Amino acid sequence: MPRTIVLDDDLAERLETHLEESQTIPEFVEELVSMYEADGTFLQEGYSE
Repeated sequence: MPRTIVLDDDLAERLETHLEESQTIPEFVEELVSMYEADGTFLQEGYSE
């Protein structure tokens, strides 16, 4: 069952700056969650422990 998540305009605009061509915000969020589930953490590019 689909759920609605309300984003304020500033956050939506920030997310949109990270989208690939023709990618939607829900697709981007799904990709982030998949990365988090696979790695257990969000890593910044160029960051290593």
